[in-house]
Amino acid sequence: MAADILKIEHLKQYYPVRKGLFGKTAYVKALDDVTFSVKDGDVFGIVGESGCGKSTMGLTICKLIKPTDGSIELDGEDITWCRGKHMRSVRRKIQMVFQDPYASLNPRMNVRQIIEEPMIIHNLCPNKKEREERVVSLLRQVGLDDYHANRYPHQFSGGQRQRIGIARALAVDPKVIIADEPVSALDVSIQSQVLNLLADLKEARNLTYLFIAHDLSVVEHISDQVGVMYLGNFVEVAGKEELYSNPMHPYTQALLSAVPVPDPEVKRQRIILQGNIPSPMNAPSGCKFHPRCAKCMQICKEQAPPKVKASPDHYLFCHLYA
Repeated sequence: MAADILKIEHLKQYYPVRKGLFGKTAYVKALDDVTFSVKDGDVFGIVGESGCGKSTMGLTICKLIKPTDGSIELDGEDITWCRGKHMRSVRRKIQMVFQDPYASLNPRMNVRQIIEEPMIIHNLCPNKKEREERVVSLLRQVGLDDYHANRYPHQFSGGQRQRIGIARALAVDPKVIIADEPVSALDVSIQSQVLNLLADLKEARNLTYLFIAHDLSVVEHISDQVGVMYLGNFVEVAGKEELYSNPMHPYTQALLSAVPVPDPEVKRQRIILQGNIPSPMNAPSGCKFHPRCAKCMQICKEQAPPKVKASPDHYLFCHLYA
């Protein structure tokens, strides 16, 4: 079996917020004690409603924001508190593809400069001619033409811009790519092209993905393992086939019931969640999902749910199965 390339343990990301007349500090708990691991060469999909902490997870693991607590281990090395030159060397191993292709590219730089920049920062291909050849090679790998190197971001469509962002991430030959909703801003027809591109690059370069999305059908298409997030933590984690065929947590069941079925003859019972997702600054006691859960018991309101193993690669946090 493949070894774990990414191990996250008890990761917390709290944002301080001043509250009240006397300046008492409250905390928005964007990530609250998250633990999981990703095997080398796998795609770990993360799904959940807006505001559940998915993007914060990606930014924290990539060390674009400092964690409040916990540990991040990448390729056997603890990088939680890496800084300076050491962190620069770590960034060669882990790169990020951002959600908004319209905001993640510098409008003052042409495509060649955008893709060259990480090579210059990490002192790769010091020869200018080698860098130019590598830029052209990367553009071809993501489905763009040589002449695109001299154009600027505003001259491209959203799908083309996302391909440029992928080429930039690949410029330093990373081992792990964190894709933060890379297709959510694109048309449906373009989404499939970008997803197929990511899948082809994964096989060609033996990449590991942390794939963040809110669309369950997109995650099913590309992932090997899926984690369902709610209010800063996972409620269920399982292999793709098992999660989609046998969802056990009430929240996962509700999410999957909303996924459209292509066959008009198949009728799926829709589970409607009551109320809105609570504020991460004032999360409910016990199980955070209990105010919206149709199967809520008294213990759910009082105690945090234990970790329950349904199978070796399938676990969830729910009192129903404890």
